Amino acid sequence: MRLFADDLSIDHEGFALVQHPTNVIDLYDDAQVQAKYHPEIQGLLKRELGAGRVVIFDTTRRSDDGQGAANADGRRGPASRIHVDYTEKSGPVRLADVVGGEEAQRLAASGTRVAQVNVWRPINGPVERSPLTLADAASINADDLIATDQVFADRVGEIYHLAHAPGQRWYYASEMDRNEALLIKGWDSRDDGRARFTPHTAFDLPGTPADAPARESIEVRTFVVFD
Repeated sequence: MRLFADDLSIDHEGFALVQHPTNVIDLYDDAQVQAKYHPEIQGLLKRELGAGRVVIFDTTRRSDDGQGAANADGRRGPASRIHVDYTEKSGPVRLADVVGGEEAQRLAASGTRVAQVNVWRPINGPVERSPLTLADAASINADDLIATDQVFADRVGEIYHLAHAPGQRWYYASEMDRNEALLIKGWDSRDDGRARFTPHTAFDLPGTPADAPARESIEVRTFVVFD
């Protein structure tokens, strides 16, 4: 995607590659992430997307070192199945979980647009193995998206898996470094022709050196409110 990165838009392709250095020294330090990194992400999305409000509700680290990266709820490796984080059904449900049912109803009644956006960044770079690849949302047909239950200990969510179709277009950014981030749209409340769901996955890059360092990344899930 580097050949045309300046032309990418989360409202057309469903993703964007941005330059965004962070002042956080240790992205494994929860206190630094909470106090410094989250405000950086909120400022980034307000500037890039023109949002009035950014609500952060999840932060996850991942590593493909065989053990996974440490998180408060356990270790996580890269997601290796093509998926979209939310669906037509689960996007509004998750929004209500995060902001409260009354506020979600107010946003819907007022016609306020809300989008779920992930901000994905390498903790260390350049990324040589298990990079993230993303589908151009404009190349995905509605019938390609397969709603699938995602079962947690305390709730059942819903994500999309993806059926293959020959017209799908896939992209990745080679050797991403710590000063870059991917913005990935997982759901959009506005159904007006813009991208709403962006399939993505980690993948095995052909030609990866056997001694390439583990991919370490951090992703922040947000609801972006255009009020």
